[in-house]
Amino acid sequence: MKHPSEEILALHAGGDLGWMARWKTARHLAGCDRCTAEVAAFGDFRETLPELNQIPEVPWNRIAAEMSANIRLGLAAGECVRSSDAPMRHAPLFSGARATLALASVLALMVTGLMLERPAPGPDVSSGPARSNEPMAQATEDGIQRRSGDQGFGLMHSGASSVTYTVSAQGTMGARYTDPETGYVTMTKVYVE
Repeated sequence: MKHPSEEILALHAGGDLGWMARWKTARHLAGCDRCTAEVAAFGDFRETLPELNQIPEVPWNRIAAEMSANIRLGLAAGECVRSSDAPMRHAPLFSGARATLALASVLALMVTGLMLERPAPGPDVSSGPARSNEPMAQATEDGIQRRSGDQGFGLMHSGASSVTYTVSAQGTMGARYTDPETGYVTMTKVYVE
């Protein structure tokens, strides 16, 4: 069984707990004699506190007045020490070097954005397909093919009137068309490693 802390029990004895904490503590106290005894001891101590004010050896009122005076003195000393420099917020936001630095930063961001958005130059395809040893997938008039150097493997779709091609960044190319003889939709895909 987990017992509430002494602080919780003391606050419960004084009636200073919130409703949820008070309910939880009351549930615990219903089944725990040890914690109930501690709450009773805290309650007894609270009853003797007003009697301590009557003790002539301890001048409570004088101590309270000295504490208030010390607090006021500390606040006044803080006002004396405070610098009289103008706060930073009264300075113009963009002046001289700040404006130049802000403009250079914006310009650098714009140039970086343009460099990142511009596509990398690809191979020149105007002269026909490149004949290299690098594997590649390409669409032809009769289908799609995977080619590496002078060798190739093709998937033909001759006679189809409407062909939809798909290309992915992972190196696949696909074709989707309706076969004119059977009327079935055919999908082919070529993967290049």
